Amino acid sequence: MADTNFGANRRARPGASAATINFMTKLKKTWMGIVVACAVAVGTQAQEQAGTGTLEFTAYVSPSGAKPEPVRDFTFYLLTKSFEEIKHEIEEKNGAPDREKFIAALKLSPELKEWMKAHDVLDLTMPGLDKLLTAEDILGVPELLLAYQRSNSGGVTSGIPKPKYRDADKTERPERYEKEHQEYLTALKKFIQSHPETVAGIELELDGINPGRKWAEAQNGYKKRVRQQAPMQAQTKYLVKRVDTSLEGTARVSRLPAGKYWVSTLDLEAGAGDSRLIWDVPVTIQAGQTTQIELTNLNSTEATKNQ
Repeated sequence: MADTNFGANRRARPGASAATINFMTKLKKTWMGIVVACAVAVGTQAQEQAGTGTLEFTAYVSPSGAKPEPVRDFTFYLLTKSFEEIKHEIEEKNGAPDREKFIAALKLSPELKEWMKAHDVLDLTMPGLDKLLTAEDILGVPELLLAYQRSNSGGVTSGIPKPKYRDADKTERPERYEKEHQEYLTALKKFIQSHPETVAGIELELDGINPGRKWAEAQNGYKKRVRQQAPMQAQTKYLVKRVDTSLEGTARVSRLPAGKYWVSTLDLEAGAGDSRLIWDVPVTIQAGQTTQIELTNLNSTEATKNQ
């Protein structure tokens, strides 16, 4: 009978088992929540103690007259030094071509060298050169005078003075040569001042002695060395992390030691429409915090202007 009553009593309280299960389920969820909260707290505390933080950034390019577009699947470089400063280091190490030394080594007259220095001109065939030249410049620089004479020779220019002196008189009759030479220069000066249009086209006669090409080659070679060495040095000496953006143009780097960094594209261009941008943006990471920045046209440099 006792066994029967016991069985009856168990059947008489069906809700007791369900209540117990519900209680245990709630208790389990509560403990799980506590464990998760503790884990987050411990993780944050560990991050703060380790002195690390997180960087999150989004990159957009805005073409002219269009909406910003995310920079998708693009590699950014987190550096401990500005890429611009790295390039300056390379430039100083390689030594930019020296204009003064370059001009001094040219096989040109001292007068033309001085004119080039004074006017900061190395390309004697550049458009608009005739606008820089005065009658005094043409008469005072042998190469310019010869180019002017050639440009206006063969009956092209009517009324231009013609020299009366002979080269032979320079040794046989030096006084006569000097007198007639000065008369010619005086007359030619007045003619040039009265007919400035006759200077146009003089640059065509200077192509054979133009040092502009050699200077451009020296400049291009120097820039090429910098372009090759700077990215290499940035990635071997100053690189912290490479990170690729998502399809939404976002990226995240965690566990960064607190300090200052630069988010850089090196010499790589991010483009959309007519915009070609490069970034070299400073960012400060603080321990236990997530730093968020946006890379846009406003904090970028136009690639064409940077070259």
